[in-house]
Amino acid sequence: MTGLLVLTGSILLVAAFALIYRILTLIEIAKGRQDYQPGGNSHAINGVLFILFFIVGFGLFFWYSGKAAENFLPEAASEHGKLTDRLFWITTGITFVVFFLTHALLFLSPYFFRYRKDRKALWWPDNTKLEVAWTVVPAIVLTILILGGWWIWRDVTAPAPDNSLEVEIVGKQFNWMVRYGGKDGKIGKHNFRKIDATNQLGMDFAADKSNFDDFVPREIHLPKGRSVLLKIRARDVLHSVFLPHFRVKMDAVPGMPTSFWFTPTKTTEEMRRELNDPNFNYELACTEICGQGHFAMRMVVVVSEPEEFEKWYASQEPWAKQNADYIASLNLENSKELAALFNQK
Repeated sequence: MTGLLVLTGSILLVAAFALIYRILTLIEIAKGRQDYQPGGNSHAINGVLFILFFIVGFGLFFWYSGKAAENFLPEAASEHGKLTDRLFWITTGITFVVFFLTHALLFLSPYFFRYRKDRKALWWPDNTKLEVAWTVVPAIVLTILILGGWWIWRDVTAPAPDNSLEVEIVGKQFNWMVRYGGKDGKIGKHNFRKIDATNQLGMDFAADKSNFDDFVPREIHLPKGRSVLLKIRARDVLHSVFLPHFRVKMDAVPGMPTSFWFTPTKTTEEMRRELNDPNFNYELACTEICGQGHFAMRMVVVVSEPEEFEKWYASQEPWAKQNADYIASLNLENSKELAALFNQK
């Protein structure tokens, strides 16, 4: 209540001063003083205040930008990420220069073009050259930026290289599930009708034998220097695959599989040394508010050297072998082939 009274009193005080100033101005006009200047010294005062506001405003802008930079992501850990970062900073630099110049004109003009008794305003209704300049120049700059962005986007969305590692990522409330193709490197077909409490990915063992050697780890492991194709889908609602350090983001849409490929360039250990943070981990996050358990949509991503990755890959046990009783309950025609797979060393 006290704060409201103070605020009301301050507003009334300012209004009273404004009213008194207006009355004194009208008295000067009524007296017909020849040296009267409309507005008195208010033009110069307001002009100076505009300049001060410009200096303070941009001072705070630079200060806040410096503080915010502490929370910026480190250098991209993927090949396309470096290109998108470069495009981002080029765009930011150009827009900042334009932002600064336009606001400099906006806040300095009230002072330099303030009212003076010995100066008359210039009547300048139009200027064709100026109109053409501020239409053509932005159009050229924007065209260059758009073409640069399109060039990068074309490469990112192009078909993945033939030797890419395929990784299936499935979002559901509220966690990510990941599947690899096993020894044959092929991820088996899925069918949403096959989803149950055990087979949460809906792997269709009857339709595709490639499912037999697929494995489902609790972490995402990726090799450095090899292209990775993410096959993305969602089981229930809209999710969004976000790998911030690789500059990867793609929505997981129910009923509409999506994909994204990229090439990691830094291992987890290299990034830890670069950031001087022994506890650092890459992560897969979700940038869609997919429900009350959204906070749980996180999975650790490990990037290692190719040799280390191959050892990890070879050590993984197929999901079908881990759930042999479930497979047996399906009464599949190729059960002998599956048994032979389980007996392999």
